[in-house]
Amino acid sequence: MRHPVMIAALAGCALALSGCMGNKDADVSRALKSVNAIDESNLSDIMLTASDPNEAVAYFKRSTKENPDRIDLQRGLAKSLVRANHPDAAIKVWQHVVTMEGATDEDKVLLAQAQIRANKWDDAQATLATVPPTYETFERYKLEAMVADSKKQWKKSDSFYETAVGLTTQPGPVYNNWGYSKLTRGDAKAAERMFAEALTYDPTRFTTKNNLVLARASQRKYDLPVVDMTQTEKAQLLYTAALSAIKQGDVAIGKGLLQEAVDTHPQHFEEAARALAALDANVAKG
Repeated sequence: MRHPVMIAALAGCALALSGCMGNKDADVSRALKSVNAIDESNLSDIMLTASDPNEAVAYFKRSTKENPDRIDLQRGLAKSLVRANHPDAAIKVWQHVVTMEGATDEDKVLLAQAQIRANKWDDAQATLATVPPTYETFERYKLEAMVADSKKQWKKSDSFYETAVGLTTQPGPVYNNWGYSKLTRGDAKAAERMFAEALTYDPTRFTTKNNLVLARASQRKYDLPVVDMTQTEKAQLLYTAALSAIKQGDVAIGKGLLQEAVDTHPQHFEEAARALAALDANVAKG
C-alpha cells in the first residue's frame, strides 16, 4: 500500500523538476537570443567595413525587411548605400531613420552627408540647420564648411574648417578640403600651405600631393615639392605640373615636364606620351 505522503512528495518533486526545466529552457532561449544579437551586430560591423559595398546593401536590405523597426539595421543600409555610391537611395533611408524612435543628431548629420554626395547642397544646408548648435562634432563642422564653400561664403567656410580641425586628431582631410577651397578662391599661396599641412598628417595621400602640385603650378612654381612619393607618383605629379604649365602658356616648360614624366614612369605612361606627341604635332604644324 502506497503512503499518501510519499505520493504527494514525489508529485511535488516532479512539479519542481518540471518548473526547473522550464526555467532552464527560458534561460537558454534568452541566452541564444543574446548570442544571436551579438552575432548580428558583429556581422553588421563587418558588412559596413570589410565587405563589398553591394553585398552589404543586399545584406541590410534583407535584414531591414525582416526587422523593419530596428534602427541599427536601417542605419547600416543607409551607410552601405553611400559606400556603394547610391547617395539618392541613401537619402531616402536616412530620411526614414531620422523619424524613427532612437534617432539622434548624428543621423541628421549623416543625412546631410548623403545629400552633399548627391549634390543637393540646399537640402544639406536645411538638414544641418535642424541640428542644434550644442551638437559639436568634427563631421558636422566639416559638412558645414563644405556647404559654406558651395555658397561662396568664405568667412563662414574658414570658421567652420578651423572648428573642424580642432575637433579631430587626424585633420589631414580637412586641411585638404580647406586647401581646395582656397585654391577655388584663387588664393594659391594659402592653398599650398593647407595642402602641405595636410601631408604632415597623411604623407601617403596622393590626392593631396596632386593638389599641392596644382597650387604651386598656379604660382608658376613647376618644380615638385619635397614630399614622399613613389616613382609612379612622381611621373603623375610631373604630368599634372606639365598640363598646368601648358594651360598657363608656358609651353616649353610643359613639354620638358611631359618628357620627364614619360622618362620617370617605371612603365609606359600612355597619357603623358600622348600629350607629348600631340604637342610635337602642333609645333610641327605651326
